[in-house]
Amino acid sequence: MDAKVRIKQLMQEKNMTEYRLAKQSGLSQSTISNIFIRNTSPTLPTIEAICNGLGITMSQFFSEDDCEEAVYLTKRQKELFDDWLSLSVEQKEVVEKLIKSYKAK
Repeated sequence: MDAKVRIKQLMQEKNMTEYRLAKQSGLSQSTISNIFIRNTSPTLPTIEAICNGLGITMSQFFSEDDCEEAVYLTKRQKELFDDWLSLSVEQKEVVEKLIKSYKAK
């Protein structure tokens, strides 16, 4: 997979400029521009920051499938998902019960 092509594809899907991607990913605009202008390959930490800016996971970035079932997470959703992953099995059960109790109302 060509990371530069994938980044450009995802930017187009989200109607995102290099400037906006830089702001949302916390990278400098020159870092984003250099990927395309100087044809530099982004490092994994740079790709991770770009994924955060795009609101996707690294696995979604590297997925070879362009299926319509891909789920894009907002920054807040990703934070919640990361928090979820840190919970114990028992804690997850409590959270699931709480969420289901709100859905039932």
